[in-house]
Amino acid sequence: MPWYLYLALKQLFPTGRRFPFFTFISVLGVALGVALLIVSVSVMGGFGHQIRQMIVDTQGEVQVRGQGLIMQPEALQQRIATVPGVVATTPFAEGVAMLEHERHPAFPAIQGIDLERAEHVVPLRRFVRSGSLDDLDDDSVILSSQLAYSIGAQLGGTVEVYSPLLLERLKNDEVMLPRELRVAGIFEVGHQQLDSSVVLVTLRTMQDLYGLQSAVHGVNVKLAPNADADAVAAAINRALGADSSARARSWFEANEDFLFVLQLEKNMIFFLLTFIIVVAAFSVASSLLIAVVRKTREIGLLGALGGRPHQVAACFCFQGFFIGLAGTALGLALGFTFLHFRNDMVRLFTELTGSEQVLTRFYQFSQLPAHTAQSDVALIVACAVVISTLAGLLPAWRAARLNPVEALRSE
Repeated sequence: MPWYLYLALKQLFPTGRRFPFFTFISVLGVALGVALLIVSVSVMGGFGHQIRQMIVDTQGEVQVRGQGLIMQPEALQQRIATVPGVVATTPFAEGVAMLEHERHPAFPAIQGIDLERAEHVVPLRRFVRSGSLDDLDDDSVILSSQLAYSIGAQLGGTVEVYSPLLLERLKNDEVMLPRELRVAGIFEVGHQQLDSSVVLVTLRTMQDLYGLQSAVHGVNVKLAPNADADAVAAAINRALGADSSARARSWFEANEDFLFVLQLEKNMIFFLLTFIIVVAAFSVASSLLIAVVRKTREIGLLGALGGRPHQVAACFCFQGFFIGLAGTALGLALGFTFLHFRNDMVRLFTELTGSEQVLTRFYQFSQLPAHTAQSDVALIVACAVVISTLAGLLPAWRAARLNPVEALRSE
């Protein structure tokens, strides 16, 4: 081991003494910055990952919609199925309806699904908390959990559905009674907006409610593992041809603006919290400068014994490097520990402040999500180590400029 590397370690972690206060404060400053970066970036990444998973689980990776109604969905699905990367397709029809149970009205989004194909594209069965997807038929409905709670509907009960077609019939002096449907199940996705405003019915029921006959509004598409959604969507559009009124869009394209804002927020948080490490680096630099002043004679002795200026400078640069390594390791441990217990800590905080519903109401999730990308961790580690090492440059430059003769005369 080179002497300057050994000396740097000994100055930071001297043998037979208590852990130096300067080393402790410097390492702790870097660790807190790294921990905050890990937690913040992981939570923001968790929101993006959760939203992506929710979109794919409820809509598929690619969605094909027409400018109007798709009158021949079977033919469209056959053309989509010929595209490489497409695993399964399922048609859907959607709209808004009035739902009433014992004079408790609600105006949820209603979606008609093809029971024979839907499960091959979106894992609806996984979200059903009460009842069963197998019990859904043309005379029943599956309600989202918070919607069922708000109107007081329970499994086995009935709800009345009023569709816009009823108003159209009234214009023509025709009487159309509301559709009475049995509650066959209750589902919960884990997203507040979906769990409070979505109703599932069979595709045939939805077509009857809206007078669509055999038409649909779109087709959801499931892709093969590791398939590029944008590339497959472009291939589907080529297969449909320029004369087709239907157009395929990937989940990313359909939510591009929202995902861009989410990524921008994540980048801004990373940029701002990096200044915590920069502030810690200034603390490291000032402490090392003080060490240079205090140990002027020792530095002069190193020069007199044959130590070259760049070797003396390397001693202080390596001190910043080791502080960065130790602080980064401690920060990663603190950050991942917090992420592991994040929901317990958030629950404790909300209970103490009496704001248990704030997370669900404003952030739309029942739990605080977290997703840590390896690239984010690598970037945080690199930034912390590099900034800490750079903090040792000024003290290293000051030490390298000391003249051994003048340093030995220093009092």
